[in-house]
Amino acid sequence: MKKKSSPNLDEKLDLSSLSWQQIAIRVVFAFIAAAVISFLKLDYLESYFYDLRVTINARLGLANPKNPQVVLIRIDNKTVEKLKGFPDFQMHSDFLNKLITSQPRFVIYDVRVKDGDIKEIEGDDNQRRLFAFTASQIPEFYIPSDDLEMKGETGKLKLNAPFEQLRLFPGPKSADTILFAKDGVSRRLMLRYQDQKLLHPYVASYYNPRIQNIEEVRGHFTLYDSDQTYTKFHPKGAFPTYAFEEVLAGNIDPALLQGKVVVVGTDTGKSIREYVTTPMSREVTAMTTMELHANMFQTLIENSAPLRLPSWVTIVLTCLISILTVHVVLTLKPSRGLLILGSTLIGFALVTFLLFLIADIWIDLAHPFLAIFLCYYFFIPYRLIIENRRSWEYFQKNKLLKQVEELKTNFISMMSHDLKTPIARIQGMTEVILHEDVQLSSVQREAVDTIRGSSDDLLKFINAILQYGRIESEGVELHRQSKDINQILQDVIKKHEFLAKVKRIKIVQELEPLFPISVDPELIKQVFSNLVENAIKYSAEESIVTVKSCERDEQVLVDVIDQGMGIPTVDLPNIFMKFFRTHNVKTSTIKGSGLGLYLASYFVELHKGHITVISESEKGSQFTVSLPLNS
Repeated sequence: MKKKSSPNLDEKLDLSSLSWQQIAIRVVFAFIAAAVISFLKLDYLESYFYDLRVTINARLGLANPKNPQVVLIRIDNKTVEKLKGFPDFQMHSDFLNKLITSQPRFVIYDVRVKDGDIKEIEGDDNQRRLFAFTASQIPEFYIPSDDLEMKGETGKLKLNAPFEQLRLFPGPKSADTILFAKDGVSRRLMLRYQDQKLLHPYVASYYNPRIQNIEEVRGHFTLYDSDQTYTKFHPKGAFPTYAFEEVLAGNIDPALLQGKVVVVGTDTGKSIREYVTTPMSREVTAMTTMELHANMFQTLIENSAPLRLPSWVTIVLTCLISILTVHVVLTLKPSRGLLILGSTLIGFALVTFLLFLIADIWIDLAHPFLAIFLCYYFFIPYRLIIENRRSWEYFQKNKLLKQVEELKTNFISMMSHDLKTPIARIQGMTEVILHEDVQLSSVQREAVDTIRGSSDDLLKFINAILQYGRIESEGVELHRQSKDINQILQDVIKKHEFLAKVKRIKIVQELEPLFPISVDPELIKQVFSNLVENAIKYSAEESIVTVKSCERDEQVLVDVIDQGMGIPTVDLPNIFMKFFRTHNVKTSTIKGSGLGLYLASYFVELHKGHITVISESEKGSQFTVSLPLNS
C-alpha cells in the first residue's frame, strides 16, 4: 500500500499564494540589487556588446551608406611601386591640380603634422611652396588635427611657413582610452568643443543643413565641455576608393569626384598612425584613419548615429529583470526557473540586437545581464536555506505522523485483539442459552437474538479494523491457490441466504463456466462477501440481487447488481476511500464501518485486478470485479 507522500518541495507557487508583505519584500530586495548593479561601471562589457552589434550589422550589409558623399584617395604600396617611391610635394602638387579640375566640394588631407610642419611628404623648399600654393587654391582644403583649441586659444593651431595659408582644422579621432571602455577603440565622434564647431559637423552640415544645430544630431550627448555622438561604422569598401596614381594620371572620371568630400590618406602599413581600432575589428590594421574620417562624415551627413537610450531606461530594465529573477529564484522549480531566465536573457538580447539592426537604437545589455546572474547566484543560497528549513520541518512532521500512525495502529491492533475475546464469550453464551432446554419467552429470545446479532456486527467491524491495520503496516501477503471463482461465489451466496430471506430478497445466479485461476481464496471471498452483503443490506425488501460471472479479454468478470438506494453521483469518486460512507447511508439506520469497499478494492488490486461501480440514486448499483486469468 502506498504511503502518503510529503509535499513536493519544488512545487510551483503562484503570486496568489504569496502575501502582499512577501511580494513587497521581494520587490524591495530586487530594487536594492538593481540599484547596486546600476551604479557599477560596466563600460568595457557594454562596449563589447555594442561592438558585437556593429559587427553583425556590417556583415549583414545593413550599414552600407545610402548615398555616400565621401570619396577616398589612397596612397598604398602599389602607389609607391608605380611611382618609384613615396609621392613627394611635387607629385602632390600635380595631384591637386588634377583634383581641382574635378571640382570636389571639400578636400581633406589626412597627413601627419608635427610642430607645425607636414612630416610625411618630402621635398625641397620650392616644392613645398608649390604644394602650399596649389592647396590654397582649393577653397575647402583642410588638414584634420587631433589637437583642440580652448576658448581664448583661437588661431593656436597653425602650420609653419610655407603652409601658413592652409587650415589645420580640429577633427579629433576620439578613442576610449581614459574614459568609457578604456580599450583604445574609436567609437565616438566629437561635434563641438567649448562652443567651437569641429571639422566633421562643419563639412557634413553642407550636405545636411539640419545638423548646423548640434542639438538636432541623432544620439547627441554632452561630455564635460564637449558635444559628442557615436559613429555609425560602415563595412570596409563601403566608400568609393581610388588610387593616388590613377588620379595623378588623369584616369578617373571627374564626375565621380565632383561635389564630394575627398579624403586623401595612406595605407602603406609602415606606420601605426595610419590605422585605428574600431568596433568591427581590433586588429592593428583594422581601419585606416581616412576610412574613419569617411565614416564620421557620412554618419553626420545621414544623421544616422546610433541612438543610445538614456540611463534611466537601463535602470528600469535592470529593475524589472531583477524583480523577475528574484521571483523566479524564490518561487519556481530550479529547472523551470533556469528555462525562464535563459529564455528572458536570449529574448532580451535578440530584441536589443534587432532594434540596433533595424533602427540603430542602442539598449544597454551589460547591467540587465549582470542583474540576472547576480540576483540568481545571490538569492539561490537564500532559496536553499528556505528549502532546507522546509525539508527539516516536513521531516519532523513526517516523523511525528509516523509515530502517531504507529501508535494508532498498535492501539487498534491491541484493542481489537482484546475485544475479540469477550465478544467470543458473548457469542458462546448466547449459543448456550439458545441451545438449552430451558423454555424462553418471546421477549427473552428476541433479546438473545439481538445480543447475538450485535456481537456478530461488532466482530465483523473488529476484523475489518484488524485487516486495515495489517494493510497500513504492509502486512498483507497473498497465499495463492488455483480456485474456481464460481465455487467461491456459491459459498458466499449460501452464507448470505439467511440474511436475504429475512428481507425476502431473491438472489439470482448467472454464472458461466470458468477455468480455475490463481487467487487468495480467503481475500477474494471477503471481497465478494462484502459486495453481496452490501447489496442485500442496502436493497429494499422483496427486491432482486443478481450475481453474474463470465470471461472476457483474458479477464474474469464478476458483477453484483442490486435494486437498492444507489449511490449519489457526487459520492462515486470517493466510494472506495477508507472510512467513507455516503450521506444517505449515514442518515439511515444501516450500520457500517466504512472499510468494506476500501478493503475490497485493496484486495482486488493486490491481485492486479480492478473494481468499478455504476450507480444512480434510487435505481440501484452495479459493482464489477475484474481479475486477470494469468497473474
